[in-house]
Amino acid sequence: MTRKKKRKSSNKKISNLTNTILSILKKDRNQTFNYKQIAAKIGVDDASSRNQIIKKLQQLKAKQEIEEVDRGKFKAVVNTEYHVGKVDMASRGSGYIISDDFDEDVYIASNNMNKALHGDEVEFYAYKRRKRGKIEGEITNIIKRAKSEYVGVIQIHKNYAFVVADGNKMYTDIFVPINKINKAEEGDKVLVSLEDWPEKADSPYGKVLKVLGKPGEHNTEIHAILAEYGLPMEFPHEVEEFANTLDTSITKEEIAKRRDMRKDLTFTIDPKDAKDFDDALSFKVLDNGLFEIGIHIADVSHYLKEDTVLDDEAYERATSVYLVDRVVPMLPEILSNGACSLRPHEEKYTFSAVFKMNEKAEIKDQWFGRTVTYSDARFAYEEAQAIIEQNKGLQLVDVLKQPQKIDQTIPKDVSLSGNTYQTSQDIAQATLALDHLAKIMRRKRMSAGAISFDKVEVKFNLDEEANPIGVFFKTSKDANKLIEEFMLLANKKVAEFIGKQNPKKTFVYRVHDEPDDSKLAALQNVVGRFGYKLNFKDRKSISNSLNNLLKDVSGKKEQNLVDTLTIRSMSKAEYTTHNIGHYGLSFDYYTHFTSPIRRYPDVMVHRLLQHYLDGGKSANEEVYEDKCNHSSNMENLATKAERDSIKYMQIRFMEDHKNEEFVGVISGVTDWGIYVEIIANKCEGMVSVRDMKDDHYQFDEDHYALIGKNSKIMYQLGDEVVVKVKSTDLVKKHLDFTLIGKHRSN
Repeated sequence: MTRKKKRKSSNKKISNLTNTILSILKKDRNQTFNYKQIAAKIGVDDASSRNQIIKKLQQLKAKQEIEEVDRGKFKAVVNTEYHVGKVDMASRGSGYIISDDFDEDVYIASNNMNKALHGDEVEFYAYKRRKRGKIEGEITNIIKRAKSEYVGVIQIHKNYAFVVADGNKMYTDIFVPINKINKAEEGDKVLVSLEDWPEKADSPYGKVLKVLGKPGEHNTEIHAILAEYGLPMEFPHEVEEFANTLDTSITKEEIAKRRDMRKDLTFTIDPKDAKDFDDALSFKVLDNGLFEIGIHIADVSHYLKEDTVLDDEAYERATSVYLVDRVVPMLPEILSNGACSLRPHEEKYTFSAVFKMNEKAEIKDQWFGRTVTYSDARFAYEEAQAIIEQNKGLQLVDVLKQPQKIDQTIPKDVSLSGNTYQTSQDIAQATLALDHLAKIMRRKRMSAGAISFDKVEVKFNLDEEANPIGVFFKTSKDANKLIEEFMLLANKKVAEFIGKQNPKKTFVYRVHDEPDDSKLAALQNVVGRFGYKLNFKDRKSISNSLNNLLKDVSGKKEQNLVDTLTIRSMSKAEYTTHNIGHYGLSFDYYTHFTSPIRRYPDVMVHRLLQHYLDGGKSANEEVYEDKCNHSSNMENLATKAERDSIKYMQIRFMEDHKNEEFVGVISGVTDWGIYVEIIANKCEGMVSVRDMKDDHYQFDEDHYALIGKNSKIMYQLGDEVVVKVKSTDLVKKHLDFTLIGKHRSN
């Protein structure tokens, strides 16, 4: 008979036992634990350790920090107020919690993070313990993970692998058992799903869902951007199949149910490279001298029926995603580029807002409903702009009474067709009349307190392999503003039509809250460096001073920086059933009605509008509020993906310009370096303070500057400097510059 080996007894004292026990009990404060369960959680099983735990439990009970609810079963005494918030990770594993319960962010040290990750909704308690009275806290419970899938590079070992996640917000790598690497090879970029995070494990466990390709390759990085935000790359087979079986023909039976506007002059104005056409305008001069203007929107809801796989997919996507080199559409191509696209010389089902207006752009009558239309022509913005510019001196009376005076010629270099340089007199006349009305509507909007955001957009010229061969800037001209004003009009009037009904009806609104005072104060701090002053006396003065600021910086070196900071000082627009108006547009009622091919909220608006036109009862508010929240969240993810794709393409562009010197504006200053935005192409990179060898530079927070200790040379926000590319990292989307020095302008 073999004698059992005697278990070695350890007399080693368990370190930090009080905090460990309290942490275990507080984390699951509704559960009870006995000494054996606590020992198992700590990972000890010898007699000495168990005795230490038993003794400590009695001490904590005596201090009334824990209570014995049943014999040998203990529970935390909850005398702490718990809060809820979202985690914002910083570097090195520490972070902050943003919570409505506090005016400032709550600092969380890395050892108090308790397996929470960036964006997670968490429960925490807070205490003042940091220097200068700052609030610190500890996370006690993870309520909801922000995401369960991550993109990263896989490192394969003999029996296991690790995925090192992209970005600096993920402080831990992900452990993947060797049988769950899904044929990934060493160094592949992969999409990995979190499956578990065992109590004693340093890293979460996961499995590889998809191999995206080799890091740095174009398609790999674009797919990685989509995967990072949980956005789709293609449609499921059953969704494509369902869409392809739809009847997309225009039938007499359906036309009979609609207002027939096929004989009205109708045309689209869109970007030159547009593939889907959401909206068209019709124009007619009535016998009484009024104008009848139709804003015709693709009737997506005619094809997109509720409780179908197609509608489920469109709802999940909620928006089309516009990356630099591709569009990930909300709807399959047969609808987005086919049946729903208001292409020239085709009859289409539309949902329309039709207005009768006078020469002062005053609305005398309005009508909403389903229509059938025929697009007579397709215009590019450049073509419409050419007609507007060539007839600048022409008065509206001449446009209407003497149309022979109109110059219809479209310059060859902006012609969409490439061989027709003259448009029809009717369309030129309609364009000029609509431009006249749009300018009046815009002036009224601005005088009512709307804010004029005409931010410059960065665009790329791409070759056939999607390599960036040039950068250009897209600005909003009269033709763009013409379309914008009539789309705003339709959105506003549809929202008013439903919003003012009594009794109140559930509807989808696009709302924009007033800016936060602290953000406006921070904006004033920055723009004050450039000599600009804001007036915060009341709502009107805020709007006026913001508009004056945006006007004053136009064309100046600091324009993009100030435009960006001003937009960031604003609240985020969102979808909701609770109308609070739209601050930025200065509208009491506003919705999204005009882009149902690319936005699901517009589809919901069409459905609700038709439901109420048919005399239907108010829809379920709770259901629609959930759908609004989902749509806002998906819009936010799509915006982040679009920004990442621009950043990625900027870095690719700069790879081919490593030996050139560029003039840039300092767009950010931190204690680790300065951020510089190149004036010529808006690419932003960082100059590390470690690389500024000519002096020891110190961060001056009050002056947004790095100042040389010996030389007193100051690099301040807004200064012009000369930089060269030091390094480019397509995988991390990071651009590093070498600082040549201050720019001496002639």
